[in-house]
Amino acid sequence: MPHTAETELGTAHVLLTGATGFVGQAVLERLLTDHPATRISLLVRGKGGQTGQDRLRRLLRKPVFGPWREAVGAEEAERVVGERITVLDGSMTSVPELPSDLDVVIHSASTVSFDPPIHEAFDTNVNGAVSLYQALLASGSDPHVVHVSTCYVGGLRRGVVAEGKLEHDADWRTEWRSATQAHERTELTSREPARLERFMSRARRDHGKEGPIAAARASEDARREWVRSHLVDAGRRRAQSLGWTDVYTLTKALAERAAEDLWGEAGHRLSVVRPAIIESALRHPFPGWIDGFKVADPLIFAYGRGQLPDFPGLPDSILDVIPVDFVVNAILAAAANPAPADEPAYFHIASGASNPLPFHRMYENVRDYYVQHPLPKDDGFVEVPTWKFAGERKFNRRLLLAKKKADLWDAGLRLLPNDERKRALAAQNAKLRAGIATLGNFTDLYRAYVQTEIIFDDRNARALNDALPAEVREDRGFDVERIDWEEYLQKVHLPSLSKLTAAHRRRKAAAAKPASACPKPELPRRTDVLAVFDLERTVLDSNIVEQYLWVRTSGFRKAAWPKEAADLLVALPGYLRAEKRDRGEFIRAFLRRYRGMPVARLEQVVGRGYADTMLRHTCADALTRIREHRAAGHRTVLVTGSIGLLAAPLAGLFDEVVGSSMHVRDGVLTGYLTKPPLVDEARAAWLRRYAEEGGYDLAASYGYGDSHSDLAWLSLLGKPSAINPDAELARASHKRNWDIHRWKRGGSGVRSEVVAARVTMPPRTEEESD
Repeated sequence: MPHTAETELGTAHVLLTGATGFVGQAVLERLLTDHPATRISLLVRGKGGQTGQDRLRRLLRKPVFGPWREAVGAEEAERVVGERITVLDGSMTSVPELPSDLDVVIHSASTVSFDPPIHEAFDTNVNGAVSLYQALLASGSDPHVVHVSTCYVGGLRRGVVAEGKLEHDADWRTEWRSATQAHERTELTSREPARLERFMSRARRDHGKEGPIAAARASEDARREWVRSHLVDAGRRRAQSLGWTDVYTLTKALAERAAEDLWGEAGHRLSVVRPAIIESALRHPFPGWIDGFKVADPLIFAYGRGQLPDFPGLPDSILDVIPVDFVVNAILAAAANPAPADEPAYFHIASGASNPLPFHRMYENVRDYYVQHPLPKDDGFVEVPTWKFAGERKFNRRLLLAKKKADLWDAGLRLLPNDERKRALAAQNAKLRAGIATLGNFTDLYRAYVQTEIIFDDRNARALNDALPAEVREDRGFDVERIDWEEYLQKVHLPSLSKLTAAHRRRKAAAAKPASACPKPELPRRTDVLAVFDLERTVLDSNIVEQYLWVRTSGFRKAAWPKEAADLLVALPGYLRAEKRDRGEFIRAFLRRYRGMPVARLEQVVGRGYADTMLRHTCADALTRIREHRAAGHRTVLVTGSIGLLAAPLAGLFDEVVGSSMHVRDGVLTGYLTKPPLVDEARAAWLRRYAEEGGYDLAASYGYGDSHSDLAWLSLLGKPSAINPDAELARASHKRNWDIHRWKRGGSGVRSEVVAARVTMPPRTEEESD
C-alpha cells in the first residue's frame, strides 16, 4: 500500500451499478459532491412503465441528495446531472453495450434478500456479475473494477477471517447450472396431476364459495407458492451443505470467484470491498441517513414493538455493524487506488476486529433507548421485554409449545358457531400465530448473525484509511475505532429508525383506519352510481334457513311443523357442508324444501307474519345507508341468492330487487330454480352486464356484503364494504384496505322505521327511474 493514498478520481469515467440501492445512492451522492470532474454512467433498469432516466429523476429527489442539491442550487443541479450523468437502460441480467472509455467500474448491485429462491439468487448475484464482466470484455474498456461483496462470504467459519481470496472448491458454473435445473425440475414437479389435485382440493375448500374461477386462481397461487417455498429451501440446504449460512452469502461468494476468473486474474485490475452489516450514516450526507429498514433494523423494530419476548442469540457474539458512509468512503478510496493487474486486492469494511460491538451491548442500547422512548400502542405505550439469553434449545421448546397451543385453539374454534365471539377469538389466535411466525422468521433470518464466532480481519482496510491525507481523513476516512457505539446507537441510528417507524405507523394507521373513525363524508350526488346490497347477514340479520323457518312458523302447514323441524335438524349438517363447498350448491339444495308450496299461499304468508318478522330483523344501520344512497341519487339494488319473493317486504326501500325465481307447475313450486342462483362469480358477471347496460360507473359504485362468497362481485366495485364479515372476508378486506362495518340487528323499533322509510324515501324523477 502506498504511503499516501490517492483520494481523487479526477476526470475518470465511472460506471456504477446498483445506483437505486442503499449503497449505490450514497456512492452516487459522493461522486457528485466530492468528485466534480468525473463522468458517471449508471446502469438502471426500467420499472413499472418508467424508463431508467425516469427512475434517475425520482432518485435524485431522495433525501440523500438533499444537501448536495441545496449546496449547488436547483438550476445548477439540473445542469450537472445533464452534463455528467448518462443512463444506460438495462439490468444485471441484460447488460447493454458499455462505453469503451470506462476508467472505473463500481459494481454494487445485488439481491437484497437473504433467503430468495435458489435460481433467483444465482440469476441476480452470479449471472449479474458474469454478464457485467462479459460486457466489459466486449466493450474494449480496461477499467479498475471495485466489486462490492460482503464480509459474510466466508461462510460457516470461526475465528479470524483474512482479507484475501476465499478458500473453497465450489464451482460457480456448475452451481449456477444446477440452480437453473432445480428451478426447471421443481416447476415440472408442481404440475404433476396428483400434486395439482392437492392444490385444487385445498383451493376448492378455502375459496369454493367465491366461485370456480376464484378457486382455480387460488390453486395456481398455491402451486407458485409451493414452487417458491421449495426453491427457497433448496437454496438454504445447498448453501449449508457447502459451508455457507444461506444462499445469499453462497452466491455472493461465487460472484467473487466469477469476478476473479473473468477479470481480476485475467490481466485486469480488481478490488473486492466486503462490508459487514451496513446501517445508517454516522456523518455523511447527514447523521442517521438511511433508506428503509436494513439488515438489523427489522429485529430492532420488532423488539421495540414488543414482538420478541426473547431471542436465541449468543450475548458475547459480535454483531458486526458499519455505518454506510464508512463503506462508501472505503469504496471510493479503493477505486482511486487500483490494485495491480492480476493481483486482486481485498478489504473488509467491518468493526469486529478493531472496535467490536458484542450482541449483548447492542441489545442493552436498544432496550435503554426504547425504555426512554417507548413506541405508542392503542392503550398507552409498549413495554419492551427483558431478554434472558436462555439458549436456542429452550427458546425452540417454548416456540413449539406456542405452536401447539395455536393449533388447539384452531381446532376448538371450528366447533363454535360463526358469531361475534368466534370472530374475536379467531382474531386473538391469528395474532398469536402472527407472533409465532415473527419469532420463527427472525430466528431463521438472524441466527447466523447473532450466533457468529467470526472476526473479520481489517488490516488492509486500516492501511488504506491510514494512507489517506490527514486533511481529508476526517470527512472521507473509515477508521472504525473512532465510532462511539453508545453515541452512534442512542443519538444517531435508533432515532433515525424511530422516524422511519413513526412514518410506517402513520401509513399503516391511515390504511387501516375504519370509516367509523373518520368524519363520514357526504356521498357524491351522481345518477351513474350503483349501491348494491346483499340481503342475508347484511341488510337482514338472518340467512335463508331462518327465512324458511319464518315462512313455516307464519301459518304454513302448522300441523306438520314438528316433523318438519326434526327433518331440518337431521339435514342441517349436509346443508352446512354444501354451503362450505359452494354457495350455489347449498342454495339449490335448501330451496328444494319449498317443493309443493302453492305460490298464492306463500305470497300470503310473506305479506303477513313473515313480513313482521323480517322487518324486526332489518338492520337499522343498513336502513340509514340505503337512505343516504337514495338521497345522493344512486341506484339502490338489493340482491339475494334466495327467492326474490322472500325479499318483498323490503322491496319499497330499493330501486330494484334481484333474486332467484322458482319453477312453478299448476300454481305450485316444484323445488327447482328457473335459472342458476345469483351468487359468487355469477353475481359478478350479472353486475358487469347490469352496469354496462345501464351506463353505471362500477369504479365509483358501492357494494355491501358479508360473506367470502361476496368477494368476487365486491372486488368489481370502487367502494366495497364488508358488513359483519365472516373470517375469510374479514381477512381479505383487511388485506385490500376495504371498509369493515359492524351493523347491529334491527330491534323492536325498526319495523316502524322501515314502514315509514318506504313512504318517505326520496322519489325518483321520471328520467331516473328509466
